[in-house]
Amino acid sequence: MRGSVVRTAVALTAGTLLTAAMTTASASPPTAATAPVKATAAQPVLVDCFFHRNVRPSYFILACGDGNSRLSGIRWSQWGPDGAQAVGVNMVNDCKPYCAAGTFHAYPVVIRLSGAKPWQKHPYFDRYTNMSLTYTGARPDTFKQVMNYPLWD
Repeated sequence: MRGSVVRTAVALTAGTLLTAAMTTASASPPTAATAPVKATAAQPVLVDCFFHRNVRPSYFILACGDGNSRLSGIRWSQWGPDGAQAVGVNMVNDCKPYCAAGTFHAYPVVIRLSGAKPWQKHPYFDRYTNMSLTYTGARPDTFKQVMNYPLWD
């Protein structure tokens, strides 16, 4: 019993350290070139895991439950009611042999947001309802070249 408690504590600590190591760069204060824009009702928003409104974020978590898939280094070329487009890197944990001991791999992607509709929580804001990632090179084993994700409300 005591051994399993120690193993669990070690696994949780390893996962926390891995997450901290992977997010150190994104935790740095944004520069003028990467600072997110404050949301206004005139432009659509990207809703994050904490239901915050984001406009042109440089970082975005796709897997809210465990953080094992995230977008970083996002550079937006378009943002408006007809959609948004950017390039970035999808950091995906291979979870081998298990997620806390897994390795994150970087995959370059083109990011597209679409389907701007009123946000249920704040109807005076439109939010994007769909995200597609197009892998421009290698991609995770089980992923298609284009992955579509419905975005939360």
